[in-house]
Amino acid sequence: MSGRPARQARYPVAGTAGSPGGPRAGYSRAMTQAWDKAIRARGYRVTPQRQLVLAAVTKLEHATPEEIWADVQQTASGVNISTIYRALELLEQLGLVTHTHLGHGAPRYHLAAEAEHVHLVCTECGRITQVPPEAVAPLVSALAEDYGFQTDVGHLTVFGRCASCQAGGGAANGGPADSGPADRTGPTA
Repeated sequence: MSGRPARQARYPVAGTAGSPGGPRAGYSRAMTQAWDKAIRARGYRVTPQRQLVLAAVTKLEHATPEEIWADVQQTASGVNISTIYRALELLEQLGLVTHTHLGHGAPRYHLAAEAEHVHLVCTECGRITQVPPEAVAPLVSALAEDYGFQTDVGHLTVFGRCASCQAGGGAANGGPADSGPADRTGPTA
């Protein structure tokens, strides 16, 4: 043992003693242990920054790198945007997160374990609704039968107007601009 004091972590890790917010919200200890194991199994270190990025992706669901960065900044203001991009790239290579393009602009990231769903994006209020692949099964079957086309449902995004906007209660009329778990219609995969 050296005479030096123990090094304190630069960034508090969600779910550890001394971190704001207590236990990591939205996911279990078993889940975080599985993530840590997957990262280590491929020869990478489990860093506080990677843990914070995973926590933000889980919390925010369909988030851009900038939204993830803003969430991480609440816990660790010293983390810069390039760290977020590098962490997302690695976590995607490891199969822990995946991205999707929901229109023009930055890709949106979510957990890879929740990748099998179709996105319905309201062009009026921006609400993102997840529906199970079975919801588009007739379309997928028709494309296969009529055109010999194999659809990648994990990357399928359908644009239109949500029920709230059709009824006049969308973002322009005081409704929610982005959906959280309570706004989801249909089960999430």
